[in-house]
Amino acid sequence: MTDETVHESQETRSRRGIASYFRRLANRLSRGEPAPADEEQTVTVTPPAESEFEVEVEREDGTVTLEIDMEWNEDEGEVATDVAASKATFEVYEDSAEQYRWRLRHDNGNIIADSGEGYASKQKAEQGLESVKSNAPGAYVVDESKDDSVVEEGGSKATFELFKDSEGKARWRLRHDNGEIIADCGQGYASKQKAKQGLQSVKTNARGAPVEEGE
Repeated sequence: MTDETVHESQETRSRRGIASYFRRLANRLSRGEPAPADEEQTVTVTPPAESEFEVEVEREDGTVTLEIDMEWNEDEGEVATDVAASKATFEVYEDSAEQYRWRLRHDNGNIIADSGEGYASKQKAEQGLESVKSNAPGAYVVDESKDDSVVEEGGSKATFELFKDSEGKARWRLRHDNGEIIADCGQGYASKQKAKQGLQSVKTNARGAPVEEGE
């Protein structure tokens, strides 16, 4: 059997972004589900119930390196590539006011998120959805419907805000750290639980969703 590097990546990330990556791995591993190795979630690993685990902190020439290794026999776990990472598709379209918008449509036909506003150009709309792709998976969740806002763990440059609208329905919006709302649920939910399920679907499916022209 030949040696093969299935996936390798290197980039600069914030501590929050790194924590978000490890949290996603931890959640999948604890449930025994395929864990994504890359941000697009197209490469997944499914380790066995037990594997060799090594942590090493090294200091050399003013640089500190933290290395975390897991190792197992190939026939005891699984590695998958070209995984269908998302069950949704971004659709970019022009509305009746000749503004460009996007919506995220689940494979079941439901629209699970939209841009919430029109953009002057298709390029701006695509930039907006790329921001959602980058920030939704690791975004914090803040429950604004309570007197004391409850923050659920996350780590990105955006925050999901849960709130009640004027009709008493539960909604969410994704607000960037610069104050702009970059995604909206587009509809009211009968319960907070349903709204949480909706934003969780966006968290799960936004990153790997393809982009297509809509009508």
